[in-house]
Amino acid sequence: MACAGINVTLIIMHFIYNLGIALYGVAIALASMFSHKARLRYAGGRAAVGEMRRKRAPGERYIWFHAASLGEFEQGRVMMERLRASHPEYKIALTFFSPSGYEVRKDYAGADVVTYLPLDSPANARAFLDVLRPEMAVFVKYEYWGNFLFTLKERGIRTYVVSAIFRPEQVFFRFYGGLFVRMLGCFTKIYVQDERSRGLLSGIGVENVEVVGDTRFDRVADITRRSEDLPVAEAFASGVRPVVVAGSTWPQDEEMLARFVSANKDHLRMIIVPHEVSAGRIEELCGRLMCSFVLYTRATAEEAAKADCLVVDTVGILSSLYRYGRVAYVGGGFGAGIHNTLEAAVWGIPVVWGPNYHKFKEAEELIGCGGGCAVVSYRQLEDALNRLLEEKEAGERAGEYVRSKTGATERIFAELF
Repeated sequence: MACAGINVTLIIMHFIYNLGIALYGVAIALASMFSHKARLRYAGGRAAVGEMRRKRAPGERYIWFHAASLGEFEQGRVMMERLRASHPEYKIALTFFSPSGYEVRKDYAGADVVTYLPLDSPANARAFLDVLRPEMAVFVKYEYWGNFLFTLKERGIRTYVVSAIFRPEQVFFRFYGGLFVRMLGCFTKIYVQDERSRGLLSGIGVENVEVVGDTRFDRVADITRRSEDLPVAEAFASGVRPVVVAGSTWPQDEEMLARFVSANKDHLRMIIVPHEVSAGRIEELCGRLMCSFVLYTRATAEEAAKADCLVVDTVGILSSLYRYGRVAYVGGGFGAGIHNTLEAAVWGIPVVWGPNYHKFKEAEELIGCGGGCAVVSYRQLEDALNRLLEEKEAGERAGEYVRSKTGATERIFAELF
């Protein structure tokens, strides 16, 4: 009787889950009439099965990678490139849920097919997998879509999640999380970042888990080997004044950064790379600067060499720009959360960020090793940047921290292949 009760509960929860997915689909359809991002997501999800049918090469063997957005893509990218180099017999299919991932990486040369992920309904999951027919599926960090996972398991397709991290407040550990725990049982193996995650999962009976670390460390280490030379930035960074590189900044960050560089332009320079580079955002940022500045896409090397601030009005070069800095500031911490601190730390420079960082394990660990710090006000920002511009050891500790954490990709590949 108890088993029957549990099964009925799971059936009810699955019904509620599917109802929620359907309502989400309606909400996205309505939002698409007003929001460009929602319109991209709605149209891309509806077209995904047809796109996969059109792009998939018949007779080829495919491995499917899924990333929620751009950050997760970067965590999975090193695995895709490792797969491409070592197992060319496989083709790679890559899906995104978010337009901010798909629209930036839809032409990614490391994958053979790139599409949106369809809405997670039972019919869509079956149709998508009927077309793709992957031999293996790899989900990156997040994104537990029940109907896709249940269908993959029913079809006996090996399914993994890599660089996963779990926290006590997640739905899996709530009294109503039974269906989501069942989703975790669909994975052949869950590769987690730390022992805490394994302990949490063990507490709910999930044992198909292995601690291997975070593939992001391998990705950022790879960035240093493939970094491109940027003549404008190199000219800007020449001379005796040290450079602060501020990456993925938001207006809250930029208000303080513009004040700092304007007040300290006689003894330092700053590269600012906004998270969004629309004309309006660039104009807003430039309006805050009380010092000489140039725009990256419009400046010659000679003009850049004379400026106090270099405003980067293009995308895709931030990870290479950090090499020119003495100290880095990573934005987002005065909003929902910080962006990628590891892209900066890998260059052996200390990193500063805003107060909302507690969901980011690497930020906590950078603080712990002395390679980074958080600030909550302009005064703290000023003190931190001035101190770290003079403190060589902090950058060395940041670089050593990243190097000590590499190797997750090789450990995963040793098991998968």
